[in-house]
This record gives sequence, C-alpha cells and structure tokens, in this order.
Amino acid sequence: MQEPVTFTWSGALLGVRRSLALILSVCTYGVAFGVIARQTGLSLTEATLMSAVVRAGAAQLVVLGLWSTPLPVVAIVLTTLLVNLRFLLMGAALRPWFARLSSLKAYGSLCFLGDESWALTMHELTEGKQDAAFLAGSGLMLNIAWIVATVAGYLLGAIIGNPEQWGLDFAFTATFLALLVGMWKGKATLAPWIVAAAVALVCAHWLPGKWYILLGGLAGSVMGALLDAK
Repeated sequence: MQEPVTFTWSGALLGVRRSLALILSVCTYGVAFGVIARQTGLSLTEATLMSAVVRAGAAQLVVLGLWSTPLPVVAIVLTTLLVNLRFLLMGAALRPWFARLSSLKAYGSLCFLGDESWALTMHELTEGKQDAAFLAGSGLMLNIAWIVATVAGYLLGAIIGNPEQWGLDFAFTATFLALLVGMWKGKATLAPWIVAAAVALVCAHWLPGKWYILLGGLAGSVMGALLDAK
C-alpha cells in the first residue's frame, strides 16, 4: 500500500536547503550563458527574459549557437523542443508521487522542474520521503540563481571575454557529474547508465541534431525499467 504524499512548507524549505549545494554550479554556467548571450547580440532584457521564461540551460546555450540574422525561428523552436523532450521522461518518473496531488500542486510544482531539481527530488522520493513540495522549493531556488547569474554574466561580459578561458564552459558538465554521484545506488545503477551513454554516443555520431539526448535517455530508462521488473 502506497504511503500518502504530503505537500508542506517544511518540504519546500528542505528543497531550498538541499539545492544550496548546487547554487555555485548553476551560477557558474548561468554566468557563462550571460556572457555568451551578450556576445551573440542579445540585449540584457532579452537574455534575462530567456532565462526567466525558458529556464533550460542546455536548450538556451544550444539556441545561442543558432542565433543569427534573419532569425531562424523554425530551427530554434524545433531544436528547443528536441533538447527539452527529456522533461517528458522526468515528468513520467515523478508521476507515481505527483499523480496523488491536486492539479494545482502538481502542475504548479512542475513549473519549476529542471535537471537539478528533478534529480534532487527523485533522490528524496525514492529514499521514502513523501513530501512533494521539495520540488517547488528546490526548483524555485535554482531558477532564481539561474536568472541572477544570467544578469551578472551579461554585465560582466565585457570583462570576462571568452568563458572558456575561465573554465566556465565546464560548469554544466560538472553539475551533471555531481548529480550522478548523488544518484549512485551501487552496481545495479551502472547498467542503465552504460546503456544510455552508449546509445547517446552512437546517435551523436550517426544522427544530426540533438536526438542523442532523447534517445540516450529513453534507452537508459528502458533498461532501468527492465531491471526493476525482474
């Protein structure tokens, strides 16, 4: 019998506290995005609105690589959709808990869904803690950090110059490596990771665009589901 899922202020505050460990990494690649956005020709308002509305670092950085005059709207929309399709997998993973919440609480919390907040929340929920407000707290905190870092990066853009010289381009990768360490549960976790990585590498080599992100995630998820079913 499933335990009831709660949604409390204490759960949200716990999410805020747990997300503090990732603030530095989020701010680092948020600054990198701000610098690159300035170099691409976006205004401060445009860069800030992108971080506030899109709230997806990977998609935003990819889109900056497509930014040109005239603006390739169709290519940008399709690329953003493709890169962000991984959120379908994240939402599906949260469904066993969030389906027991009211629509307002469930969908309101999902507005703050991000890679880091999802990983932190899944760790909490799979450990047996049932307070789904954790996602809202962690997601809100990380989103605020992302927006503030974007503004800071844009304003510092003239000084920083090339983000790669400061190692800021590695911050995004470092954040995901830290999240993987937190989700490690022994050798049983290894097979889905290996399958996801292998499929992603093969797809990145043979397929155009960013299909490797979705296909690698799907392959790892299927492997994980097959192992759980045994």
